[in-house]
Amino acid sequence: MIDFEAVSFHYPDAAAPALRDVELHLPEGELCLVAGRTGVGKSTLLGAVNGLVPRFTGGRLAGRVSVAGQSTADRPPQEFAALVGVVGQDPLAGFVTDTVEEELAYAMEQLAVPPEVMRKRVEETLDLLGIAELRHRALRTLSGGQQQRVAIGSVFTTLPQVLVLDEPTSALDPTAAEEVLAAVLRLVHDLGTTVLIAEHRMERVLQYADRLLYLPGDGTVREGPPQELLPEMEVAPPVVELGRVAGWHPLPLSVRDARRHAPTLRRRLAGQGPPAGPAQATPARPVALRAERVSVAYGRKVAVREVDLTLRAGEVTALMGRNGSGKSSLLWALQGSGPRRAGRVRVGEADPGALGPEEARRLVGLVPQNAADLLYLQTVAAECAQADAESAAEPGRCRGLLDRMAPGIPEAAHPRDLSEGQRLALVLAIQLTATPEVLLLDEPTRGLDYDAKRAFGALVRQLADDGGSVLVATHDVEFVASTADRVVVLADGDLVADGPTADVVCASPAFAPQVAKVLRPEPWLTVDQVRTALATREVAT
Repeated sequence: MIDFEAVSFHYPDAAAPALRDVELHLPEGELCLVAGRTGVGKSTLLGAVNGLVPRFTGGRLAGRVSVAGQSTADRPPQEFAALVGVVGQDPLAGFVTDTVEEELAYAMEQLAVPPEVMRKRVEETLDLLGIAELRHRALRTLSGGQQQRVAIGSVFTTLPQVLVLDEPTSALDPTAAEEVLAAVLRLVHDLGTTVLIAEHRMERVLQYADRLLYLPGDGTVREGPPQELLPEMEVAPPVVELGRVAGWHPLPLSVRDARRHAPTLRRRLAGQGPPAGPAQATPARPVALRAERVSVAYGRKVAVREVDLTLRAGEVTALMGRNGSGKSSLLWALQGSGPRRAGRVRVGEADPGALGPEEARRLVGLVPQNAADLLYLQTVAAECAQADAESAAEPGRCRGLLDRMAPGIPEAAHPRDLSEGQRLALVLAIQLTATPEVLLLDEPTRGLDYDAKRAFGALVRQLADDGGSVLVATHDVEFVASTADRVVVLADGDLVADGPTADVVCASPAFAPQVAKVLRPEPWLTVDQVRTALATREVAT
């Protein structure tokens, strides 16, 4: 179905090729997971499938890419629309209409699908993705996760032979991600659709993949069954890392696979428990931010309903909940820029909403979901220098933070030419340079690989250890398990849970990380906890 024959690709002025001598044959009806670190060329590989690379990116493509026998060099991308459906990393950038229902119908209109067929497919897609109640909503009023489901649905309706998805679950809560992947699998199994998914949250997709495409970072692409490639891969989900630590063979692909080995591992861990988190191991910290009866509404729609929340210095707090539960609205209300119908927010004696932008920024910093909106200069070096100057930081601080999360980004690169993960890392570095008393992060790990998330988690932890307070709105349960001291959960605008991370996530099948699911009922959260416990036991014996 998809063939790459001696394909190499150079971006303009790049020192090395993004793709080098790629040879692939992907048959019909397979789900292929594209894996690799941030910036290794996953999006480039996906873009080459329908000719977006190099037609819309520039650069030089050598070799031949063909889909169903049709070369991408012979036809423009728009003529591949009926054959290849593409969903990019930024859903909002791909929308062309105003409402959900119109967006679902748009691609079919361009392909002259009969009206009666269009109507039926729209209804089926609304039900398939669980977005029927959103049909008349304006696209810009949706949460990031809701926008992502609509973007995927707009491609589903055309029933393409090939479906290309770039980070399709990055903004989805765990339950919504499972629903979307179930719909994708239905296309693969029932309709024979060939699906390529680039996804950093491999724990969500790996168990369903028929084939793995691994980009090690030198421009090459290695392909094969997941079990064959996993031992040599530098990036792997927690359940695979747990298998490596415990010495399991073959390595597990899913929680179900790992639980077959769990009794033996539980016996090895008997008598030991996971260490207490930093906030649990220390006395109560001083209050950094206090919110009382905060409510947010958009017209008649109440997004946040009388929420009381206290953030303490030295704590990392995770804000979780399904898509559309009010997480982003609450963050903007706490920061002061968003609408607040009622309630009060205090950082010390000041209300951030009553201060000017520069003064408020020293109290509360916010990285929004569309983080790239904060980038406005022409080079990475200029963005970093500006961040150092505005924050009165020592020169090079911003660049140092960036290198810890996404090393190797050229200083002369334009921020808009970076991958989604690299742009996000740059914005995070800019915000962290200011070291505000309270830092609010909205889905900060989108587009980051496991190593980048680990480095970012260390930065967040360091910020808290230095006396700051961090509130992270996220669906990334693995990041929460490794970084957060405390979890609060929103549901339809109401605060429904608030407690230590282990207590909240282990009690929830949806929010539990992979290690917790494998070793249930013991409250282990991360591979690092298990690794440390096993090492301690070996030393003791």
